[in-house]
Amino acid sequence: MPGLGISLLLIAIGAILAFAVTLTTSAVAIPTVGVILMIVGAIGVVISLIAMMGGAGPWGWRTGRVDRVEHVDRIEDDRWR
Repeated sequence: MPGLGISLLLIAIGAILAFAVTLTTSAVAIPTVGVILMIVGAIGVVISLIAMMGGAGPWGWRTGRVDRVEHVDRIEDDRWR
């Protein structure tokens, strides 16, 4: 799943920015950006794992399976020819 890979990449980049980069700027706090990227990556990992476990997400969980599908006869209609 691409979401899991991107989330892990965000965590890795965030960790590098938070712990390994010693650059200081007056406009942006680089370690803070790293921590934010790690948090966003962790949230992405959780969402990806929930989706992989079979849930459709918090907006529509799968509740069961379809046991039977009824056959529907095709309606012949000349309007679409």
